[in-house]
Amino acid sequence: MALFSFYNLRKPRQFEHKPIYYDPRKEALEKRIHKVKIELGIEEPDYEQYREEIKGSFVAGTTHLKKSKDRGDDIRNRVYKNMRLILIVVLLGVLCWYFLMK
Repeated sequence: MALFSFYNLRKPRQFEHKPIYYDPRKEALEKRIHKVKIELGIEEPDYEQYREEIKGSFVAGTTHLKKSKDRGDDIRNRVYKNMRLILIVVLLGVLCWYFLMK
């Protein structure tokens, strides 16, 4: 029988697709050509291409999030630390209440 645990949450498996035929130089060249065509007015700008540039820029722009990312902290670590802090505060509150009522 499996018991539910708040502390041992398993991380879901990640999908890893490694393309067989991938040429990074060709992709970079296509991006540069597309940017030049947009600057010359030949093509309309595609706002979906900026998603890659925007993604992660908020984390890079803030010091505290950048530090936590550099340390390797993720959401699970932060939740664990918050739960531990709440548990300590509750235990201290119970101890204080016990000694004050005695």
